[in-house]
Amino acid sequence: MSSTSLAAALAMIAGLAGAVQIAVQGRLSDRIGTVEALACASILGGLIALTVLLATRRSLDGLARGVAGPKWMLLGGVMSAVIILSITVAGPRIGIVATTAVLIAAQFALGALIDRFGWFGIEAIPLSASRVVGLALLAVGAALTLRR
Repeated sequence: MSSTSLAAALAMIAGLAGAVQIAVQGRLSDRIGTVEALACASILGGLIALTVLLATRRSLDGLARGVAGPKWMLLGGVMSAVIILSITVAGPRIGIVATTAVLIAAQFALGALIDRFGWFGIEAIPLSASRVVGLALLAVGAALTLRR
């Protein structure tokens, strides 16, 4: 399997996992509370990540280097908490499809800006007319999913 195929397969798995996560986080929140559901999911995810790290690297050195590096690079962890909290609240209120659609449309829109301006040290990619049209269609699609 090529690295592109592997990356595409992992992205697809992440999409499938995200839909399940939206559904179960709302149910967990109903059972134990919103902030408790956030903490539960984050702690479990962290424990799994630490287990995989120790199983594959047999060391916490990489983790220590990550924490010691530029603090903006730790935004991924902060954003994970924001995502988990947001889907925990939104899923039961607007549904799985609408939550996913709005999340993806917003993610694409900010992703286009990150690409365009080369934020976070990535190579800048111009914002073409076709990208703008695609983003507009995504926004319309997301808005339509909010209608029941």
